[in-house]
Amino acid sequence: QVRLVESGGGSVQSGGSLTLTCVVFGYGYSRYCMGWFRQAPGKEREGVAISSSFGESAYAESVKGRFTISRDNVKNTLYLYLQMNSLQPEDTAMYYCAADLTNYWLLPRYKYWGQGTQVTVSS
Repeated sequence: QVRLVESGGGSVQSGGSLTLTCVVFGYGYSRYCMGWFRQAPGKEREGVAISSSFGESAYAESVKGRFTISRDNVKNTLYLYLQMNSLQPEDTAMYYCAADLTNYWLLPRYKYWGQGTQVTVSS
């Protein structure tokens, strides 16, 4: 059973930075497509950044140049990171980590999801 646990959210002022971390449990040795998504109140869940099973990255236009996704495998534990710089109030949302064996890129069709971590950016 694959389980994802996010951490690193918090409250920052406009222009600040945060790094989100997702730990993946139970993934075996499969190569997953993994991504970060966010959902603000009253809005649909949207893709922010993904790391495909081929090692490619993709970003939403709104975060290009500000956010960086990366992944690492340390002692058979899979980690996914999202470095967020120059944060703006419009980045405020619940951020979710997701994984799937299929490359869904920025579409929120992934099979496995974490419980989310809140990011709040004040002006």
